Amino acid sequence: MNPSDRPRPASDELMRDFHAVLRRVLDDVPQAGGPRIVDVLSEHLGTEPHLLAVVNLPVPAHRLVDADIAMAELSSVDQEARIIGIAGDARHHMTLGDLVQHGMGLPVGQVDYDRMPTGPGRDDQRQVVTSGIRLFHFEGDPVAVRHLGMNPQFGREAGAIEVISHDRAVSDALIARALELMDLRSVIRGQVVTFGTDPYGRGMAGITFVARPAVDAESVVLPDGVLDRVANHVIGMGEHRERLQAHGQHLKRGVLLYGPPGTGKTHTVRYLLSATPGTTAVLLSGGSLRFIHDAAKVARAHQPAIVVLEDCDLVAEDRSFGPGASPLLFEVLDALDGLDADADVAFVLTTNRVEDLEVALAQRPGRVDLAAEIPLPDADGRRALLHLYGGHLFGAEAISAAAARAEGTTASFTKELVRRAVLAAAIADEPPADDHLGVALDELLSDAHSLTRSLLGVGPGEGGLEAASPGVQQLHRPGRGGRGGGFVAYAPGSGQVHPG
Repeated sequence: MNPSDRPRPASDELMRDFHAVLRRVLDDVPQAGGPRIVDVLSEHLGTEPHLLAVVNLPVPAHRLVDADIAMAELSSVDQEARIIGIAGDARHHMTLGDLVQHGMGLPVGQVDYDRMPTGPGRDDQRQVVTSGIRLFHFEGDPVAVRHLGMNPQFGREAGAIEVISHDRAVSDALIARALELMDLRSVIRGQVVTFGTDPYGRGMAGITFVARPAVDAESVVLPDGVLDRVANHVIGMGEHRERLQAHGQHLKRGVLLYGPPGTGKTHTVRYLLSATPGTTAVLLSGGSLRFIHDAAKVARAHQPAIVVLEDCDLVAEDRSFGPGASPLLFEVLDALDGLDADADVAFVLTTNRVEDLEVALAQRPGRVDLAAEIPLPDADGRRALLHLYGGHLFGAEAISAAAARAEGTTASFTKELVRRAVLAAAIADEPPADDHLGVALDELLSDAHSLTRSLLGVGPGEGGLEAASPGVQQLHRPGRGGRGGGFVAYAPGSGQVHPG
């Protein structure tokens, strides 16, 4: 017997009859709030909406603005395009599928909008449709598009774009074009963003816009050639992408900046961001490192891009240290490996504890192919830093004397030293002078301020570096979990890592 010829269970017939009666009741309910959604959709689409398929596009919270821009552009081609809302609380939780099947008796109501940021500025905002139905023609065919924003109150942590038309192929084509426009018109493209929740930042549900730093090369004090090597690797490859690709060379690259705390790794990153206007940048640090895969997706969709992983040793510890290594390590490695070789994406990693890093993270080309040490400043570096932060306040002789006394201190220490000197002058109600610089240095170098020096990155044994062969630093890896220690040798500037 053909399965379709078998008698239907009584329960199926009962449910069919119940739906028919319910639909008739809803259709006959008088509506005081205006025309019914069922009538508006039926007139626009030329058929009963509940007979048509609904195509759904989930939209992450940080892409809701992009989706709104894309749909506004697509509908603007139709001069008769309009947008309607849904009356009542049902608009907060009913999808388009729910509406066409069970809520068609609902009247047309208001359109809901939310103001969402489009950049780091206070005025960088857009009114985004969070509940409404756009009615327009796409490539000559009538379509209805439901905007559904995120609503944690109803358990919806993301939004959606839902499309209905008389032809499923038309809906699919509209979704495909919307995705293209979301990338082309994205408000994230060319911006500096970070993942994580910041209730006081210019953010939108998990992503926060950050003002691009303004740092010139003259304000970055590093050993000769270090900044040029880093900049050529991060910036230069992007500037010459066509020539590299023409010769079959990959663009994806990774840079590791390592050294003691307070020596200028973050400042170097700020310079790289400043020197790459128009490049998308994603900043991850601390707990936000868990968003590494989301950051990689943003970078892939908005090339050229830079992904910064600060203090990556927090998640990329050597797996040989024993059981329980952070699973985020594997996510970092997957993200570094997951991008295509021709992706114009630079990963910039920073660490204060290079000896704790997974060897595979730094050794395998394509993950990290340049390791640059950002060391404690030498005497010339300390003088340059004092001139940078306080050259307009103090004399050359006082600066030279302070630089000589501050051996073993960091760039952060120097910046704080100048601030303390200015504070000492303010307390004395005097203009800053050389004596104030000396007083501030005495205070910071005193035994009573040893903890302060530690917080500024100054302390014995910082970096754990021991002399190796000329031009190579040897980094001791202490044993953990009963395992022996080891060494990893770095040739500064070469980008090469050799397990010892």
